Amino acid sequence: MRDELLGLHPSDYDIATDASPDRIRVLFPRASFVGAAFGVVLVTQHSHTIEVATFRSDGPYSDRRRPDTVTFSDPKADAQRRDFTVNALFLDPQEPPDETDRSLGIAGHLIDFVGGVADLRARVIRAVGDPEARLAEDHLRALRAVRFAARLDFGIESETADAIRRHASDLVGVSHERIGEELRRIMAHSSRMKGMSLLAHLELDSPVFNEPTHRGPWDTLERIQASAPSFAHTLAALAVDRHGGQLKPEPLTRRWRSALMLSNVERDALLEQLNLAFDIRDRWRLASIAQRKRWASHPHFAESMILIGHNSDLVESIHNDVTSLSQTSGGLSPVPLVDGQALIAEGITPGPSFGTILHELYDRQLEGQITTRDEAIRQARELSDQKSV
Repeated sequence: MRDELLGLHPSDYDIATDASPDRIRVLFPRASFVGAAFGVVLVTQHSHTIEVATFRSDGPYSDRRRPDTVTFSDPKADAQRRDFTVNALFLDPQEPPDETDRSLGIAGHLIDFVGGVADLRARVIRAVGDPEARLAEDHLRALRAVRFAARLDFGIESETADAIRRHASDLVGVSHERIGEELRRIMAHSSRMKGMSLLAHLELDSPVFNEPTHRGPWDTLERIQASAPSFAHTLAALAVDRHGGQLKPEPLTRRWRSALMLSNVERDALLEQLNLAFDIRDRWRLASIAQRKRWASHPHFAESMILIGHNSDLVESIHNDVTSLSQTSGGLSPVPLVDGQALIAEGITPGPSFGTILHELYDRQLEGQITTRDEAIRQARELSDQKSV
């Protein structure tokens, strides 16, 4: 309902009803009832899955995530248990629209018990009822407030914002998996700059990243705004902005992996981007042609160049070098003239130095010192003989 009133295309639709889960089971016997204890049933029709929730009121949230008990109730009680007013609007499609509904351009009757329409018009995110109570139930709502405010370009109502800031440290009690997933959703949207600014303003970034609050600037993060960055790339940009010259990639990656429950792929990509960026920044001018070509053909080269983009002279110089290197024989990453199987076929016995030999041969190929397979085999024999002495 929120997105439709804002003229946005909804990503999904949820249905709320006074029908109990047992009644829904009769109507849709093949539905999924995994959340039936909380009044939530997943109904699949024509390849579409819709969440159907029975109107309810919630008991205490002992685990600060789910209510200990629920009582099936009515629309008003259901609206009053929700997190933010803009998320507590109902549309009854069977009731004819009144004058207000028609002015909003909706088909059906809008039901608003908590002032959600007024907050949509004022462009603010406001907790339903007492913000302290809403946060106490599930402090991940603090991050959800940031995500909605950033994505919709809204402000956060002052009492709600004050409560979030007062209880920012309570986010430590939320599971790292849930925090990481919420941050992924914030960083996946083009509004990520506003999202990060709000996280810092509300002092939520400290418990999220397990380090002191940083209020910006976000110059590196801003440079990736025009792209569709991976989560790892947004984290790499944040790492540069938050730590600057004091950044140490290995310990930071370990800390953020734990804080955000990064996957192995995300962890490796974050570490590779940071290490590659620093290698390029510090060693490019003195690096060999082979090393420059290896860096320039690395899968994370473009991303790492963005991370050092504040040094415009260096970036321009590197781009010019890469253009020249790409025009050399074989380009930046030619197919190796020989591989391990080729050397074995030539009678070179595999051993501890095998990988070193292949690496050296490819460096010579990148440098233009070797241009044929026969040359590569001959030099491979020489290197093997030297290393066996």
